[in-house]
Amino acid sequence: MPRFALRLSVTVIAAVCGASSFAQAPSAVDAGLAFSHPNQLVDIGGRRLNLYCSGSGANTVIFDAPSGMGGWVWHNVQPEVAKQTRACIFDRAGMGFSDPSPRPNTSANVVEDLHAALGKAGIAPPYVLVGNSLGGANVQLFTYRYPDEVKGLVLVEGHHEDEMDRINVVSKGKFKEMMAGSLEYANACEAQAKKGFVPGSELFTNCTGGVQPQFGRALNAAYLASLTSPAYWRARNAEEDAFEVSNAQLRAARKPFGDLPLMVLTRGVSPYAIPGKPQSELNKATEKENYAIHQEMAALSTRSTHRVVPGAGHIIQADQPQAVIKAIADVLAQIKP
Repeated sequence: MPRFALRLSVTVIAAVCGASSFAQAPSAVDAGLAFSHPNQLVDIGGRRLNLYCSGSGANTVIFDAPSGMGGWVWHNVQPEVAKQTRACIFDRAGMGFSDPSPRPNTSANVVEDLHAALGKAGIAPPYVLVGNSLGGANVQLFTYRYPDEVKGLVLVEGHHEDEMDRINVVSKGKFKEMMAGSLEYANACEAQAKKGFVPGSELFTNCTGGVQPQFGRALNAAYLASLTSPAYWRARNAEEDAFEVSNAQLRAARKPFGDLPLMVLTRGVSPYAIPGKPQSELNKATEKENYAIHQEMAALSTRSTHRVVPGAGHIIQADQPQAVIKAIADVLAQIKP
C-alpha cells in the first residue's frame, strides 16, 4: 500500500489513528555510503536510470522501493543479499539519482524503464524481484509482462490493486480522508520546495522526515538533498496521482503465478496504532483486511509462503531487515538450477 502519508504528518495520520516512523533500525555510521551517490547511470532514451549492483551469482535480485522513495531504502538488505548472489537496486524516474521523466511512474512505465535499463546495462535474467508497497505492485506487473525472466518474487507489504478501496471500506472512509490530507500536504511540500525549505522547520521535518539515523552521514545528505528539491516533489506527486492508473494496469494483468516461488511478508505492527493506547476497532479491522489481502496474494502461487514479521511496520526492510534477507534467501533456495 502506498504510505507516503506515514512520513508526512502525525496530525493527518491520526485521522486513522496513529503514525509510524519511516525507519528505526540502527546501523553502522557508513552503512549507506555506497547508496549516497549515483552508481551506474543507464541511458534509456535521452534520460538516465540509476542502478547499483554488487555480488555475483546465477540469479540477480532486483529491488523496487515504496512510493516516493529511492532504492536506498534497501541499504540494510542489498549488501547482505549480494553475499549470496548478484543484487541490484534502482531508482525510479525522478527518485534518488535517476533523471525525471515526462511521464509519471505508473507501474507499466516503471516496468518498461526497468526492463530497458537492465537490458542496456547487460544485467541478464533470471531475476528474483523484491518490492515494498508500490514497488510490490511494480514487480508483480513486471512478472506478468516478462514471466520467462522472473524466477522468484518477494512482496514486502506489497500493494494490491484493490487494497486502497478495501481498506477504505473497513476503516469507514478514514483511509481516503487520510490520503486526501496527505495529498494536500504534499502539494504544500512541493510549493515550499520551489521556495526553499528552512532546515529544522516544521514543514521541513514533516515533508522529509528529517535526519534518518540509520542512513549515516553521506546518505542522509543525499536523501535530504533529494527530498528538498522541486524535481523530486514533481515526480513524487505525479507518481501518487497515477495510483489509480497503476491499479488498473495491475488489475488487468492479474492472474495466478503458477508455481513461481513467492514470499509474502506482512507487518506485525500497525502503522496506524497510537503507541501506548488501546488498539481501536477500526485499526483492528484495517489490520485484519491487510492480512487477508496478503493471504490472497500468497494464494496466487502453488509455491508460496506468507509470513507476519513481528516488530515491523509497513517498511519491513527498515524495521526488521533480517526478515527480508531470510525471505529472499528462502526464495533463492527454491529456484531450480
